[in-house]
Amino acid sequence: MSQPGQHKAPVSRLYAFLLVFLLCSIALVARAVNLQVIDTEFLQDQGEARYLREVVVPTRRGNILDRNGEPLAVSTPVDSVWVNPKMLLQSPEDIQPLADVLAVDADEIERRLTQRSTREFVWLRRRLHPDVASQIKALKLHGVFLQKEYRRFYPAGEVTSHVIGFTNIDDVGQEGLELAYNDWLQGKPGMKRIIRDRLGRTVEHVEMVRESVPGHDLSLTIDRRLQYLAYRELKRTVLKHGARSGSVVLLDVKTGEVLAMVNQPSYNPNHANMDSEGLRNRAVTDVFEPGSVMKPFAVASALETGRWTPTTPIDTTPGRINISGHTISDHHNYGPIDVTRLITKSSNVAATKIALDLEPEHMWNTYDRFGFGDVTGTGFPGESAGVLRNHRRWRRVEQATLSYGYGISVTALQLAEAFAALADDGRLRRPSLVMGAENPPTSVLDPKIARQVSAMLETVTGPEGTGKKARVENYRVSGKTGTSRKASASGYASRYIASFAGFAPSSDPRLVGVVVINDPSGKVYYGGLVAAPLFSDVMTGALRLLNIPPDNYEGMVVQAADTGGEGGQ
Repeated sequence: MSQPGQHKAPVSRLYAFLLVFLLCSIALVARAVNLQVIDTEFLQDQGEARYLREVVVPTRRGNILDRNGEPLAVSTPVDSVWVNPKMLLQSPEDIQPLADVLAVDADEIERRLTQRSTREFVWLRRRLHPDVASQIKALKLHGVFLQKEYRRFYPAGEVTSHVIGFTNIDDVGQEGLELAYNDWLQGKPGMKRIIRDRLGRTVEHVEMVRESVPGHDLSLTIDRRLQYLAYRELKRTVLKHGARSGSVVLLDVKTGEVLAMVNQPSYNPNHANMDSEGLRNRAVTDVFEPGSVMKPFAVASALETGRWTPTTPIDTTPGRINISGHTISDHHNYGPIDVTRLITKSSNVAATKIALDLEPEHMWNTYDRFGFGDVTGTGFPGESAGVLRNHRRWRRVEQATLSYGYGISVTALQLAEAFAALADDGRLRRPSLVMGAENPPTSVLDPKIARQVSAMLETVTGPEGTGKKARVENYRVSGKTGTSRKASASGYASRYIASFAGFAPSSDPRLVGVVVINDPSGKVYYGGLVAAPLFSDVMTGALRLLNIPPDNYEGMVVQAADTGGEGGQ
């Protein structure tokens, strides 16, 4: 017979369990009421967290314009295609039509997606052609999406490629001014929150987290008309003479602005496949020994001493001179000449005698004032400073060769800068590529001496000069030819650099042009025969396009029939 206390403990445990169950039920009901009726934001936030996404709002990169507002680089909106591998792999039959539109192998797409199956976002192709984007959109494939981006386009193509440069797939500058001014051009992308459904489609724009800031436009000093002109004539000349490369620079004398800067070989920045050999802007990155185009600066240094004048006689007989065991020769024996005729006939012997009369420090100082051995300050990526050795390290023969352009290395842009200073009464302005840049002149030569040198340079394009083929009809032209041997491991080889530097109109110089042709093949390699005609063609077109009035109304310029070369190397 059981005792009364034996059933009491199980009953109390049952009541305790029922009480706990009741309290839990009440708590769950209360929580449900709270979430469904009172505090509805919690479940909503949890749901949105599974479909709410932050996406980048692309922004337009700033345009690059020429001095007249013509576009040289623009950004246009395009679509890029991306996929969600998990979703697309659920319908493998959709891969083949997608591959057909993209003109790629379907197995390759499937392999890429399988390797990235854990991801939710994989780029398939960036910056599609509008027709391709339309075809993909029409397919309405599960897991395939289009996203708006911007693509860089260069209307002038290879004509301006070395100046402008290009951007990569993410619209970041890689070369040229696209690289130098990337922060100015790039802008700042925005950010927004959106809600996507389970198919990845955007169903609601929730909020703008950060507004996008478009990039700034960049206006250049380049004149697209002159750029086309210079590029066309340079390409023709390089092909005609079988040259390895070439450069042309055109400057405004009064402002230092670069109106044209072209090179060969070139590349088209609109195409993905670009030859690395053509990427360099040779006019600012490549240095060379300029040869006889340096003679005006040696003469200017001599005139500064007061011991020399344009009419000071120099005996060059017998057409050669020996300095420290090295023989320096002229193309002909010019006999007794004066300083002006030194420039006219490009005499190495006369230039040597002048140079050896100068103090090395003074000669070095003259070259240094004209900007040799220093970057021009354009800010162009990879610009070379050239080489101008300190005068304390000069040997006697080196001082002699410096007078006719050996033992010094320069760029085409440095030559243009220096000749512009001669043309502008000894006022040197740093070349500029961007409009609005402050460019105050620096006096580097007495105006009287600068005018004397300019007058000598005008004789170079005269009937007896080495640069007759640089003439421009109805205009007076001043300039200097150069023909230098190229250095090699075993000394100076039988390969040449032909150059011409000059300005027009001589009475009131407005434009400076420099032409450099590297390694012309065949028997014609003198600067007066290869570079001077190109200078004439470019300057003729430039003077006409800019409506610069003639200064030789009498038409005294006679077409040269003489094909003789210049005196110095």
